[in-house]
Amino acid sequence: MKSDVDKLVAKHAELIHSDGLKVHSHTQREDGDWILHTLMIDGYDVPFKFKRKTKYQSLKGAKVNMTYYPETVTVAGFEIETMKVVRIKRY
Repeated sequence: MKSDVDKLVAKHAELIHSDGLKVHSHTQREDGDWILHTLMIDGYDVPFKFKRKTKYQSLKGAKVNMTYYPETVTVAGFEIETMKVVRIKRY
């Protein structure tokens, strides 16, 4: 029987799923009606971002399972690669 994650990854080829990632830092800031969360993961040089309606407990130092895909955003004329998180679960 396939899990929800397996079904998501099979349906959307660009999705990446990783287990047991260690969160190096976690910031939360307001973005209109949403709270923008930015994670830095040990061993990765790109930020992982997701939005929620409410603040979340700090994930700093926690291990997480994530499903995400790469995206490029333009900031001050520079293109920066980020990872857009579609599913995150504390390990």
